Formats: sequence, C-alpha cells, structure tokens
Amino acid sequence: MLKGLILGILLGILLVAGGAYFYFSTGRAPVATSAPPIPFEKTLARVGLHAYLDRLPHPAPQVPADEANVMAGAKIYKEQCATCHGLPNEPKNAVAQGMYPAPPQLFKGTGVTDDEEWESYWKVENGIRLSGMPAFKGQLTEKQIWQVIVLVKNADKISESVKKELAAGASTPMEMAMPENPPTKPKKK
Repeated sequence: MLKGLILGILLGILLVAGGAYFYFSTGRAPVATSAPPIPFEKTLARVGLHAYLDRLPHPAPQVPADEANVMAGAKIYKEQCATCHGLPNEPKNAVAQGMYPAPPQLFKGTGVTDDEEWESYWKVENGIRLSGMPAFKGQLTEKQIWQVIVLVKNADKISESVKKELAAGASTPMEMAMPENPPTKPKKK
C-alpha cells in the first residue's frame, strides 16, 4: 500500500515535470511581451518575490528625505530610470509600452510611494529577474540608490523645483539617438 502511494506520487511528479517540459520545448509557451501571461505567472512571481523579501533585513534609509537628496535623486532618476518608469505629466514611452511585465510608472498613481524604502532599495540594487528591471549595484553608489529611493518614496509630494529638474531635458535615449534633423551626408568630390 505505502509502496503504491510513493510510486503514485513519483509518477505524478514526473508527469507534471514532463508536461511542463513539453509545453516549453514545443514552443507553446508565450515568449513575446505582447502575449498573454503563462497561467499563474503573475501570482507565482509576486508570491516568490515577497517570500524572498520577507526574509531580508529591513534597513532604514541612509539619507534624509530633504530637498538636496530628493534633487540629487531626481538627476539620477532622470538619467537611469525615466526611460522605463516615466516622468511626471509625461505619457508612457515606446520602451515602457513594449515591456512585459509593464514597469510601474512611478509618478502616476501610487507608484512605489506605498512600498517600504528598504524594499525599493533592494529592487534597485539587485534588479528583478525576468522583469526587465536591471541591478544597479556597482553602477550607482549606495548613497545614489538611497537618493533615488527618497525621490520615488515621496513622488506624490515633490517640490516644484524637483518637478522642474525632472522635466528639464527630458529626452529619452531613442530621441537622443535619433535627432530631428539628422546630419547631412558629406558631398562626394
């Protein structure tokens, strides 16, 4: 009896694993960003991320949320984050529209203003697999990451000077790469 139960469990596990392999190896899994999600994909990703984050320490912000740090965070955000996460009063750009999962627009709705600072810090420092969110550890200093975090944590109450900083020169990398008036070709002699 016990032997049959164990054999049944093992057979069930092998069938599920074989079915999953078949699903992916035969090209049935959606891989395009415009395709619908795999069944339970969002739920499993959310549960896994939060279970992992719950095990981590919860450090307090290492910089105060004063005007100087929020302004410094705005400059970094504009250079490193705005392409995917947007700017105040700006529509979602082509890069953000083409990503799956869609990156949260941090200046629309609640963004991450309701997240704990340590959680946002971890996400910026380490990135999130299979989401398009890169890790900035080694690219930005710890202080720079915290400055961005105090900006986005307080995105719903930033000053006019910070809004002006974010709006100043708000060009996307695509716009910078493709100027309106391309240089003329030199004439052949």
